[in-house]
Amino acid sequence: MIIFNEDRIKELSNIATNDLYILTDFDGTITKDSSDSSWASIFKNPNVTDEFVQECIKLFNYYHKYEIDESIPLEEKMLIMSEWYNKNIETLKRFGISEKTINYSADNESIMSFRDGAKEFLKEMNDRGIPIIVISAGVGNIIQQFLINNGCNFPNIYICSNFLQYEDGIIRGVRDNNLIHPLNKNEISLPAHIQEKVSNRNNVILLGNSISDINMANDRKRTYRIGFLDEKVEDRISAFQEHYDVVCTDNTSYYELGKKLSEYLNRAMDREER
Repeated sequence: MIIFNEDRIKELSNIATNDLYILTDFDGTITKDSSDSSWASIFKNPNVTDEFVQECIKLFNYYHKYEIDESIPLEEKMLIMSEWYNKNIETLKRFGISEKTINYSADNESIMSFRDGAKEFLKEMNDRGIPIIVISAGVGNIIQQFLINNGCNFPNIYICSNFLQYEDGIIRGVRDNNLIHPLNKNEISLPAHIQEKVSNRNNVILLGNSISDINMANDRKRTYRIGFLDEKVEDRISAFQEHYDVVCTDNTSYYELGKKLSEYLNRAMDREER
């Protein structure tokens, strides 16, 4: 089901494609909610130990409930999420998880899966010349390889995520010690080479699957927010409708969503050509 704020989203028909870009989360937004996340895919490797798997599950079960609890004050929640993601990295290091294990997770097509129509949506945005910036608290190495394996690593896609670094083939941390968690994903922290790709574009379509994802875009841009809500829908739908212009539930496909967006973008293109 898709709930539209029609008055808001129809503004897209007045925006030139060269003045628009997309900011998106990845896990549970580009991929299905029922899909394993880029983090969870690591312990689906048959070569990791049961002890490692149980430690990962233990961390997720403890911290995830805080991640989706919209009642926790932001400052308190920031500390909790930072603690969680630092423990994730320390767990990878403590168990000596290798680059080979990460590559297996990235290459195994049965672990992660796109939302229906997502690949076509990404291609259409590339064809229209609309940049896509992926800001993810997931594992950048896995996200990038997943896109490559599926023929979707288009030149208009830029990834800002947790890229693991290795020493002698074993994980030693994240690139530049820049650990991204669900609450510090924001456009302001993007590397300069990514920021310059969209510096002259003033309109953003933001795709996310949590209330905190709305903070990915800075306040200087006109932002159209699309939220995917597939977990504890009844408890969270009011908050999503308050913060998002479009709310998608029940593992909404990009076929359905993309059809509506294309309709407005085509109107904008028609105006440009007149």
